Amino acid sequence: MTTYFYTASSLDGFIATEEDSLEWLFKQDFDEEGPMAYPAFVEKIGALIMGANTYEWLLENGGEWTYEQPTWVLTHRELGTPEGSDVRFSQDAGLAHEQAVGAAQGQGVWIVGGGGLAGEYARAGLLDEVWVQFAPVTLGSGKPLLPVAVDLELVDVARNRHFVCTRYRVVKPGTIGQGSK
Repeated sequence: MTTYFYTASSLDGFIATEEDSLEWLFKQDFDEEGPMAYPAFVEKIGALIMGANTYEWLLENGGEWTYEQPTWVLTHRELGTPEGSDVRFSQDAGLAHEQAVGAAQGQGVWIVGGGGLAGEYARAGLLDEVWVQFAPVTLGSGKPLLPVAVDLELVDVARNRHFVCTRYRVVKPGTIGQGSK
């Protein structure tokens, strides 16, 4: 079982504007059937974990809930759930990960959304891989890709139209140079 952070980023390391906008991303040329694209990635995912801000943004901007996998939302607030979804709420990131791993039935767990949440899982030693699709744009400021120090080892790189797609293994103590899982 692998825990992933899969996201897109501007070249200057931001995943959203200060106002949480992703308009810059949706204007880019990306092949959904190309290398490291979302459809192939999500096939290996059995459960999701996201923060409340990402969850609310998806509900406000995404229309219908499209995830079939059980999803844990980390929050201290009471939030509604989309009809027909398997959304669970937790205040404990470690417990949410433990439950998501069990629900994933051997498939991966995807940390969805903000770099702060992915950083929290990296610091706890629970993040295994970081997949980043770098868009040909700079934002100048915004929400950072990973706002904590994380050592990574490049596992794969590909071009998908205008994007540079990268896959990294999170280097945990004593694992540097041991290749991909």
